[in-house]
Amino acid sequence: MSEENNGGRFAKNKQISRLLEWYDKNYKKLLIIPIVILILSIGLISYKYASTGDFVEKDISLKGGITITIPTKDIDADSLKIYLLSEFPESDFSVRTLTRLGEKKGVMISSSDIGSKELLNSLKTEYGELDYNVEEMGSSLGKSFFKEIFTAILFAFLFMAVVVFFYFRQPIPSLAIVLSAFSNMVVTLAIINLMGVKLSTAGVAAFLMLIGYSVDTNILLSTKVLKKKGGEVIDRIINGMKTGLTMTLTTITAIVVAYIFSQSAALSQIMLILMIGLLMDVLNTWVQNAGILRLYLERKTKR
Repeated sequence: MSEENNGGRFAKNKQISRLLEWYDKNYKKLLIIPIVILILSIGLISYKYASTGDFVEKDISLKGGITITIPTKDIDADSLKIYLLSEFPESDFSVRTLTRLGEKKGVMISSSDIGSKELLNSLKTEYGELDYNVEEMGSSLGKSFFKEIFTAILFAFLFMAVVVFFYFRQPIPSLAIVLSAFSNMVVTLAIINLMGVKLSTAGVAAFLMLIGYSVDTNILLSTKVLKKKGGEVIDRIINGMKTGLTMTLTTITAIVVAYIFSQSAALSQIMLILMIGLLMDVLNTWVQNAGILRLYLERKTKR
């Protein structure tokens, strides 16, 4: 590839042009990065499962336990958490402030290993008589609910794979899309495990959304590369990259704003998972999937 061709092919901006030229020359080496990250993520999740018996830390909505809601403005969530830690140092619980339109409405306490009577007696000792609402979910119900949600994600992923295979009718490009979507989910799960995030029903919904986002950019890339004729493969990849990265960066910007200003723990978790997943999607789509497609088409052309 001559310098003259490179100058016409890539961006007019010198820095971007050099980056694209480097990407063009080193795409095979770059393929190692997402593969190594995926292997490490599978290792981390496997270690989590071997050491705890579960591949992700679950909150009350998935594990079962009690949730006590206290509708008062007089209790500070941080002070309450410090008090409960001193009373129940061995227990696992969370305390968060409830707000509506930016105004404090109360506090919510969730725990999976403290009895409701024991917890309420401790609260009465410190704060006196309180209005409260108790919700309980049995551990068996929580496990059953998580199993059904996991099955729903599995079926969503399988149906996505079937649609991709039906549309492209080419095994390797279709497998590349499925691998990219799988990598996004596995790496995102490994990262939230490292961050100590407790997965809730809202977080599971975010993983379902992530399947759609992952497939969206990968189908865009594969369509540009496989369906359109004319020009070299790298030209078609860069053409798709311009559209795909614009879509992804726009979405990430909106997600970051929502995450920063959100007052809802459920919404914050959705935004966090989507943010991590979309950042990984950039790597898995434009390095991993694009690299696999180039190798596939180059070998196909040689034949």
